[in-house]
Amino acid sequence: MQKKVYLCTKNRQIINYRVVNLMSFSEFWTHIKVRKWGKYVVTCLAFLVVFLFVGDQSLLRSWHRWREIVHLEEQRDMYRQGAEKAQQEMLLLQNPDSLEQYAREHYYMHTPNEDIFLVEE
Repeated sequence: MQKKVYLCTKNRQIINYRVVNLMSFSEFWTHIKVRKWGKYVVTCLAFLVVFLFVGDQSLLRSWHRWREIVHLEEQRDMYRQGAEKAQQEMLLLQNPDSLEQYAREHYYMHTPNEDIFLVEE
């Protein structure tokens, strides 16, 4: 199919024109057939593009969801470890003697007649 493309001024006076060959899709499809497998290669490439980048189930979005799951699992494990540590400290603080030891070690509490010296290594 041929189409004329015109170059016009504002007053619609034709300055120049040229003939452009336009291909329909079927002509383009047959033109691709450079080799025996041309159509199949183009079809596979189109499928790969759709499979990799388009839609909710694309590999790119699946990879992002997988990374988010890994990150959330790491956070879950961190919070579980923190909860276990807090549970152990709570059990430790049930005894009055260990409560005094915990207060001295973590909050540097002392009795009125004591002096505290902190040695950092």
